[in-house]
Amino acid sequence: MAFDRNIKIAPSILASDFANFGAEIRAIEAQGADWVHVDVMDGHFVPNLTFGPPAVKAFRPHVKTFMDVHLMIAPVDPYIEAYAAAGADMITAHVEAGPHIHRTLQAIKAQGVKAGVSLNPGTPLESIEHVMDLVDMVLIMTVNPGFGGQKFIHSGVDKTRRVREMIGDRDIYIQIDGGVDVTTAPLVAAAGADVLVAGSAVFKGGSVDQPEVYGENIRAIRAAAEAAI
Repeated sequence: MAFDRNIKIAPSILASDFANFGAEIRAIEAQGADWVHVDVMDGHFVPNLTFGPPAVKAFRPHVKTFMDVHLMIAPVDPYIEAYAAAGADMITAHVEAGPHIHRTLQAIKAQGVKAGVSLNPGTPLESIEHVMDLVDMVLIMTVNPGFGGQKFIHSGVDKTRRVREMIGDRDIYIQIDGGVDVTTAPLVAAAGADVLVAGSAVFKGGSVDQPEVYGENIRAIRAAAEAAI
């Protein structure tokens, strides 16, 4: 995947029909999704439980774009190899999930996949200052992780702007996850974000039988973001 700063929409399949993941993934890609975002939760680091490596492996044949696996788990290091083997193109780990984020990012890169680092809303940017040369993406959480459909936390806009300044001329994406819709996408895009995770804002009103609604939602979010740049 060549780096570029164009707005990318990464629907979170956590908001899709759990009984029909393959068809849902194919539908969002056909309707313009750039990446497929997979939220992995362990019921420990965050108060929810979602996808293990076998589920991610099952998703992989359906993903033709880019599979972006967000590990909201602790400890994270013992599972990196399994999620890479399951087919992740990018693995993102939380700086709060363990004491050695530098080692975690090294372990991700050693698997031959792209590495992301994520920050919860209350985590200061200084925590990632010394690992910027190891990452392909910084994920800024604009909700507290664990559940979909939460309200956007606006302090993430300033955090996004400051991360863009920290990145400088490096080829590093800024991803926003949490409460992204047509009203919040322009705020973070103007601040420097280029990858927008959206769950309910993409899947609301649609289905695999009405995938055109997904396309309408994706295009609306993209247009709102691009208009702000």
